[in-house]
Amino acid sequence: MTQTIPNSTTETKVKVKMGDNHYGKADVRLFKVFRDQPKHEIKDVWVRVAMRGDFDPAHVGGDNTDLLATDTVRNTIYGLAVDGLTSSVEEYGKHLIRHFVEQGPKVTSATAYFTEHLWDRMQSNGEAHDHAFVRQMPKHTAVVEGDGKTFTVTSGIDELYILKTTQSGWEGYLKEPFTTLPETNDRILATVVTAKWEYQVDECDYDDVWQRVYTSLMDTFTDHYSASMQATLYKIGETVLTRCPEISRIHFAFPNRHHIQYNTERHGVTNPKSVFHADADPYGQIEGWVERA
Repeated sequence: MTQTIPNSTTETKVKVKMGDNHYGKADVRLFKVFRDQPKHEIKDVWVRVAMRGDFDPAHVGGDNTDLLATDTVRNTIYGLAVDGLTSSVEEYGKHLIRHFVEQGPKVTSATAYFTEHLWDRMQSNGEAHDHAFVRQMPKHTAVVEGDGKTFTVTSGIDELYILKTTQSGWEGYLKEPFTTLPETNDRILATVVTAKWEYQVDECDYDDVWQRVYTSLMDTFTDHYSASMQATLYKIGETVLTRCPEISRIHFAFPNRHHIQYNTERHGVTNPKSVFHADADPYGQIEGWVERA
C-alpha cells in the first residue's frame, strides 16, 4: 500500500504555541581549592543551570535579542565561584540564580542543580594530610529553584552503598501461586541509597544538615533488626526528622541489592552461609517519603 506524504510547501500547518521551556548549561565541572589556611579545603562539583523566562521569540521567530549565551552561563559559574562559592552548594545556587535573573533581561527564574563529590583527607603517617585527599563514596546533591528573591531548596545523598550481613529478615508476607521466595530471619541487607529532603526554613547551614542526615542514616541502619527494607526506611526517616528540625520531609529510594546464598552443596561442598551470589537484577525497589505528622 502506497502512503501519500503531504507536500510541506502546500500543507496547512496546525496552530501551535510554545509550552514550558528552559535553557542553560549542563555538566559544568567546577573544582575549587581554598588556600587561605595551611590545611587546604576543596569543592568538587558538577553544575547544571536552567533558566526560564520570555524565550518565545527565540523559538518562534529565531530572535535571540537579550538572550544570555550558554557559553556565558558556563563562564559565569566559574567566575562567580572565585568569591561566591564560600560555603555550601545550596548557598552558591542562590547566588547564581540572583545573578542570572539580574543580568538576563528575559530571565524570570532559574534552577541550579549540583552533584558534589566528597573528599576526605588522606592519612599520612597516622595524620590527616594538609593537601592530599581521597574521594569518598556518597555524593551531596542539591537543587535550588528561585526567582532571585525567594528560593526552594532540595538537598540529597546519592550513590551511598550500605550493607549489613545479618540482623535483617523478610517474613510473614503474602503467599500465592507465584510465590517462590522462602521466608528468612537472617539475610544480607544491601542497598544503594538515594535520598532527598525539603526544608521548612528559609536559611540554615546546609552542609551541617547534610552531615546530620548522613550520620542519622548510618546510626539507624545499624541499630535495629530490620523486618523489611520498608521498616528500615521509616525508622531512618524518623531519626532524620528528630535530629534535623530544619527538614520538613525526606524521601528515600532503596533498591534491594540481593545477596543469595550460593548452592555449593550440589558440588559436595557445604556452604555455612559464607558464600553468596551478588545479584544485580532484577531487584526490589522500595521508595517513600517520611513526613512530619
